[in-house]
Amino acid sequence: MYVPRFTNEPICDYANSANVTAAKQAVADLRTTFDAYHPARIGGLEVVTEKSIVSTSPARPDLIIGRTASCTKAQVDQAIQAAQDAFATWSRTTPDARAEILFRLAAIMRHRRFELLAILSYEIGKDWYEADAEIAEAIDFCEYYGRLALTHFQYAPLTRLPNEDNCYHYIPLGVGVVISPWNFPLAILAGMTFAAVVSGNTVVVKPSSDTPVIASKLFEMAREAGIPDGVINLTPGSGGEIGDYIVTHPQVRFVAFTGSAEVGLRINEFIAKPDPRRKWMTRYVSEMGGKNAILVDETADLDAASSGIVRSAFGFQGQKCSACSRVIVDRRVKAKLLDLVLEKARKLPVADPWEDCCVFIGPVANKGAYRDILQAIETGKGEARLVLGGSRIDRDGYFIEPTLFDNARAEGFLGQTEIFGPVAAFIEVDSFDQALDVANGTQFGLTGALYSQSIDRLDRARSEFHVGNLYLNRGCTGALVGVHPFGGFNLSGTDSKAGGPDYLLNFTQGKTTSERVTVLRAPGIGV
Repeated sequence: MYVPRFTNEPICDYANSANVTAAKQAVADLRTTFDAYHPARIGGLEVVTEKSIVSTSPARPDLIIGRTASCTKAQVDQAIQAAQDAFATWSRTTPDARAEILFRLAAIMRHRRFELLAILSYEIGKDWYEADAEIAEAIDFCEYYGRLALTHFQYAPLTRLPNEDNCYHYIPLGVGVVISPWNFPLAILAGMTFAAVVSGNTVVVKPSSDTPVIASKLFEMAREAGIPDGVINLTPGSGGEIGDYIVTHPQVRFVAFTGSAEVGLRINEFIAKPDPRRKWMTRYVSEMGGKNAILVDETADLDAASSGIVRSAFGFQGQKCSACSRVIVDRRVKAKLLDLVLEKARKLPVADPWEDCCVFIGPVANKGAYRDILQAIETGKGEARLVLGGSRIDRDGYFIEPTLFDNARAEGFLGQTEIFGPVAAFIEVDSFDQALDVANGTQFGLTGALYSQSIDRLDRARSEFHVGNLYLNRGCTGALVGVHPFGGFNLSGTDSKAGGPDYLLNFTQGKTTSERVTVLRAPGIGV
């Protein structure tokens, strides 16, 4: 199979009026489908459940985007059995055939990207740029992992003995569970699911209850791309009812999870317990939270640094595991940098995210997040100086002002706690040594950035700034598939490096085959 070299999917140019018209038409079309029901998908069948999940818009909580199935434990059992049945044939499908389905899915998403954009804008509050970037990432995951599969599953020769042939290859694990988050409900769901699938595994997916409609749409497109029945199974449901059950199911070989450290550690604890019904240790692939820092020293380009801070801290309302929540800055340039950040942050436009391509600030994900972020801001007021925002925005929905604190303590609440909202804090330091100590002084280690013109400090950061993704003289968000393999250290997860050349290893196991060579002689020849 000839496949062109991988290149990242470009973001749509909304200076092009045709793209603006297409996006607005998709938004209008989506409104005609509000409140539609989306079933579970088990073994190729659409399953209607007794209970349902109601998906509303965080920008307009009275709008019902759709209703989806809410599965029971019995339906989880059915989905896992369907995946087990499908594994017998799917695991023997050639890597080329599996990759071809991913390439077709990428083409379908590319063709229907404005439909996906409209759902992301309404269901989770992404502005056009953030939504389109996520769609591009989902496309990239399919294109990139498809290409990896074409080489990953080849037999690799080993050292040959005189009378023995030896080789090494990777085989799939079996049935897995994918638990996806609400903040990247298309890209991360696609990345985890189709990395596992292109490796020959079958999966059962539990999407976030905040974003089940976009998950249903992705499964619809995967079916259009030709994914066989039972290879992927969609089982929306409440975490309280099926969450623990699905990850500890005795037929599950691996769990791929993206979400909070609290939930991720709970899953890790549960699946690590021995189970007499299971003869393996369940593989765990996790990407959790961060308390990410941007360091700015006295040599830095402050204009570039301030732009990077604003984009990294407030893009998608700070609801990225990679978002900047700490600005660690040399005291000699702190005042000037703070002024620049304030000037730029005050200009960020606020609106319903589906309205226009120029929106930057939208809503936070849900009522619970809204309440928790506002409470975190109140806690922050008790230990640092509030210099920007700090309140709800007076409009329908869960809108919160971009919020900035100054003079935060490295060891305090604002310096240690992941808030997961549009909140960042300046921490002043006296030296670069202190800056590194503060940056590394949390339980996380996901992303970080350094703005500096010092070659020595840039080199030191490479070895001493302990994060999975380090960015030099740029912001700490916006990882691209194949360019910035993504995953972190410590309680930020298993450093699985999504979008990287070894990501498929998480879903496979190595097998060595050795064959003793017997020389067959023709009759009458030899002794």
